[in-house]
Amino acid sequence: MSAEVWILGGTGRSGRAVAAELARRGVPTVLVGRDESRLAAAAGPGGARTMVAASLDDAAAQIRRQRPEVVVNTIGPFTATAGVVADACPGHYLDLANDVAAVGATLARHDAAVAAGRTLITGAGFGVTATESVVVKLCEGRPRPLRVRVDMVPSIAMEAGVLGDALAATILDGLPGVEGGGRFQGRRIVDGRLAPARVGGDPMRLTLPDGTGVTTASMPLGELLAAQRASGARHVVAASSEVPSGGVARALMPVVLPLLNWRALREFARRRLAAVRVAAAGRPREHSWGHAVVTWADGEVREGWLRLGDAQDVTGAVPAEAAGRLLAGAGRPGAYTPAALFGAELAEACGGSYLLPVS
Repeated sequence: MSAEVWILGGTGRSGRAVAAELARRGVPTVLVGRDESRLAAAAGPGGARTMVAASLDDAAAQIRRQRPEVVVNTIGPFTATAGVVADACPGHYLDLANDVAAVGATLARHDAAVAAGRTLITGAGFGVTATESVVVKLCEGRPRPLRVRVDMVPSIAMEAGVLGDALAATILDGLPGVEGGGRFQGRRIVDGRLAPARVGGDPMRLTLPDGTGVTTASMPLGELLAAQRASGARHVVAASSEVPSGGVARALMPVVLPLLNWRALREFARRRLAAVRVAAAGRPREHSWGHAVVTWADGEVREGWLRLGDAQDVTGAVPAEAAGRLLAGAGRPGAYTPAALFGAELAEACGGSYLLPVS
């Protein structure tokens, strides 16, 4: 196999962020995409090698033929792309998935990856890494807790442009094939099993360590599975500051979301969402945060935070750091989320700082 890292979706914002971090680490990189001119612009003079692939199947065929050691998949929706790319990889695979369906499907490949001697990493972006890392730190050297709640609070500078088909499809993809509830319901973990939950439920007003406030609410995120696996807790809730949490939004969601089961309406919504134009904007706050509250059966409660920079920069740094470690032979066969494989210090290597209770 060639000691290179291939980035699928190399012209997108996340792909470019990963490529920049790999270049900073001196790792040989190949940008893979559909548009030759955009690839050349993303690579820059004397930058990464580029490869044009007209489709996902074409990219998979090139992976089988050229056998890169590590492939980073940044192309959503990951429910559609992760399996195709992971199956094509002769070496290690990473993706940026952050939904229950895609993260769960990749983690379910653990035994097959062990048998093949390959490492699969899913959730190698801001949300999963920021939250599960805090859970790992809070649970170090302690018995299995009873309850865990994780909250992600990203701060990200917005680039001007349209939302795009891939992101729109990811947002509207729902939870096909995920046990525990309907396609357009949320999820939580109750008694160790996925169970239905209201999207935008469990609102919580958090005071961030910098003194500012934010409200988070539940969302069926990959953090849910990562936090449960990191802690072994029987009850888990995952929440985000990006979920509308006002009273009107909470009242409308149970009415609006079931309508997405109608395919024609869902396709209409996807097209309209993909065409939404986003204006350039600065970060809403200085830091991004991962947060967790862990409760044990004896009543002990521990709360912790992970302070990070721009969430998009983190989403570039995590897969780059993980890919570099895989190239160095630091991984192990199986399917994992980032902190489950490399420990809580991975986030520190990506610029994070923990704020934890004194033991």
